[in-house]
Amino acid sequence: MELIEKYLTAWNTTDPAARRALIDEVWTADGTYTDPLAAVAGRDQIDALIAGVQQQFPGLEFRLAGPVDAHHDLARFTWHLGPRGAEPIVVGFDVAVVADGRITTVHGFLDRVPA
Repeated sequence: MELIEKYLTAWNTTDPAARRALIDEVWTADGTYTDPLAAVAGRDQIDALIAGVQQQFPGLEFRLAGPVDAHHDLARFTWHLGPRGAEPIVVGFDVAVVADGRITTVHGFLDRVPA
């Protein structure tokens, strides 16, 4: 699913202007993101969250860990965060709600995190 690929690309884009352009393309203006460590609303907060994760995990990349399972307005997918071509450090599972071709909500779950 192209939308989810762009969503993960935004998490990997370190150039602030390019990242924000992707966020504006992928998310609704009032989109929300919630996981066990964060709860944010709106594109500005989503952008700040992604920038913070990039600072916490410099040089690591997000990638899909399998196919995106989607129906109606929902998409679920597992992702990995780690060095390119290496074992992931973090493994997560997200459920995205989509409306009019944009993400309105992401519910994130962390399956494996560093100790």
